[in-house]
Amino acid sequence: MDNLAISQAHVFLIFIINGMIIAFIFDIFRIFRKSFQTPDLVTYIEDIIFWFITCVLLAYSIYTYNNGEVRLFMFIGLIIGAILYILTISKYVIKFSVKIINFLKKIIYKIIHYITYPIKIILKVIRKLLLKPICFIFINFRRRIYKILQKNLNKSAKASK
Repeated sequence: MDNLAISQAHVFLIFIINGMIIAFIFDIFRIFRKSFQTPDLVTYIEDIIFWFITCVLLAYSIYTYNNGEVRLFMFIGLIIGAILYILTISKYVIKFSVKIINFLKKIIYKIIHYITYPIKIILKVIRKLLLKPICFIFINFRRRIYKILQKNLNKSAKASK
């Protein structure tokens, strides 16, 4: 009987840890939502992924640590673990992670800027060297055609009188 109480206490602690892990996984998705603007469809997909991961974790834990038997104290342990995590370190994990991600985003944007800046300048020069003369020719060609058409219309109008 004493062994049963110890094993149930062990399973209870494991499910408290599972509750903390599930809350941490939820925080990971919250961190990404705070760091990146995502469309609703992506949010729905993230929610499905979260619940899939949660179900797999719980199924694994139930079968591994309690021989597939579902007990009320396991769900109480999950709730206690999630509440403990949320009340103790969740706020700090989110703040710290968002700061790290935003810092990395700034570094990546600067790297991309420095890589693409020479390409932008080259494209600007090419645009000035190639497109300006082509536009100039096209505009002048269009003006000349317009003048020729005007002359022909004037001649045909005088001829019809």
